[in-house]
Formats: sequence, structure tokens, C-alpha cells
Amino acid sequence: MPHQPKIFQKESITVAFMVKQLRHTVGIDIQALNDVDTSTREVVESTLHRPGLVLAGYVDLFTHHRVQILGNTENSYLRSLTPEARREAFANLLKFSIPCIILTEGNDLEQELLDMATEAGVPVFRTTLTSVNFMAILRDFLLDQFAPQQSIHGALVDVYGIGLLITGKPGIGKSEVALDLVERGHRLVADDVVIVTKKDAQVLMGSGTDLVQHFMEIRGLGLIDVRAMFGIRAIRFQKRVEVIVSLHPWNRDEEYTRLGMVDETRDILGVELPLVKLPITPGKNVTVLCEVIAMNHLLRHYGYDPAEVFAERLAERIRKKSAPVPARGIEYFEHDYE
Repeated sequence: MPHQPKIFQKESITVAFMVKQLRHTVGIDIQALNDVDTSTREVVESTLHRPGLVLAGYVDLFTHHRVQILGNTENSYLRSLTPEARREAFANLLKFSIPCIILTEGNDLEQELLDMATEAGVPVFRTTLTSVNFMAILRDFLLDQFAPQQSIHGALVDVYGIGLLITGKPGIGKSEVALDLVERGHRLVADDVVIVTKKDAQVLMGSGTDLVQHFMEIRGLGLIDVRAMFGIRAIRFQKRVEVIVSLHPWNRDEEYTRLGMVDETRDILGVELPLVKLPITPGKNVTVLCEVIAMNHLLRHYGYDPAEVFAERLAERIRKKSAPVPARGIEYFEHDYE
């Protein structure tokens, strides 16, 4: 059945989910220092905050909705204060509904301050990683969580290192083309439903769903498991989407590009991707054409555009006022009679 594209984006994640993923998926050793219900605390954005000025008493521009990181500087400042001033400084932080506090570089809080955090319902964690390294990892994880995503009906294949997103109407043969590419040594990322995630301003990453993974539905044949049939080298779990190949039946009334001088694009999540419209006719080897599309994209990426080279060659021939088409292609065969 056709899968209608839709855009979705998380508005928040719980601290409990964040910590669980950091431990089991990312592989960070993060320890809870107090017993607080983390399932009710929410993280709403990927930006992190180090509350040095807040501890010093300036709270006018405090972004309290962010994860709060206490590194060596913040902890050294707290230890330099008298017990009363230390409690007052830490209380400035706990006046706000912050998601959690994470101590880096193995730092610790005095039990009195931990009790204050527990009473305020603020979870406190500790990691041995440096502030710079931990914040880079956590920011990258949160960027993934809050990145906009769109589901697209098609197949995503890694062809010569280029992510080809093959689209078209249901039944036109997207899965068959993807299967043929896999048989020729290329790698399947996803079939039927491709989840496209906007990782950066101009970077789209594609992956499959947890349910489908690397299963393919071939009409008339049924479900096949690409990983079990072709091996682990025939798949990958994610790939940057770089070119869209749109398959559709041949239409004699439609104008198709022949020289490639006019670049068509399609917008996905605000990113313009190159679009190649590939008409399907009997006898056309779509698989080989997809390989050529990938190789041509590589050539253009490295500065070689065959359409521009041909146009320059034609313009040079016109400037010399010679016939555009020579009488013979080769004037001398150099005794090569094969």
C-alpha cells in the first residue's frame, strides 16, 4: 500500500530515556548520585548549558530548560565558597525547573548539596569524561533526537558510495531495481519506507525502520531477507541521501533532458537534492543507469561535468568555423586493424 510522506519531530525526551540511551547505545559510563524520578523530567532541546554565572548569582538570562553541566570550573568555584555561601549559590540553580545536573571529570557534590537537589526533585549524575568530550557526545545525541524526520516511500541504496533514493509510483519496480543493485555488489539501506533525518543544514541521512530493517517485498515473490541471503556486506544501516532517482512510465508528451545541462532538484526537509527523472521502457537496463547516475554524480562532485565539457568542445568547434560533425571520426588508424 502507498505510504504517505509525513514530517515528524520530537518535542521532548525524558531524562530517564536520555540516560538509558547514553549508557546502552552510546556507551557512556554515567552514574546517578541521588534517587529522583527521572521519568518526569524532560529535555526539550539539544543545546547544553554551564551555569557558572547562575552560581555566582546572575540569573536574568538563565536558560534553565537545558541540561546543566558542572565541570571543573563550576565545582572549583563551589568548593572555594564558605558552607553558607555554597548552599546559597547552589540554591540559585535549584530555584528553576532544570531537567538534570551532570558532573563531569569525576567531580562530586557534598552530601548537603545532593540532599538539596533531591528535595528539589532534580536528578544529579556523574561521568568521568571531560566536559568538552562529554558535551560533544551529548550534544550529538540530542541533535539526533530532535532532528526533523520525513518518511518517504522508496528504496535507498549505496551505489559506489553515493546514496541513491529510488522513488516512483507503487508497483513500478523500485524494489526490483534495488535488489538488482544489491546483486551487483551494492548495499541496501532501506526498502519500501525510508526514514530521512536532517542532520545538518544540507545533510540528510536515510535509514530503515526497526520493523522492516533489511527485508524486501518483491511482488510475485514475497518477502526476502537481504542480509541472510547476500551477507552482511550487502547492507548498511544508514547512508547520506545524495541523489533522487524518480522512476515513472515513459510519456511521449513529456520533455526529458538529453544533455544534462538543466539541473532539476527536489526539496526534502528544506534541502535541495539533485533529481534524475528516469522513464521506464521495455528493454531499458535501469540498474546500469542507476550505476551511471552515481558515477556521474561523483564526477561532478570532483569538478568534471560531461555536459559542460561537451558544450565547451562544441563552442570551440564553432569558433574555429569548422564543420560540427567531421567526415570521419579518426583520420589515421596507426596500423590498428582490430
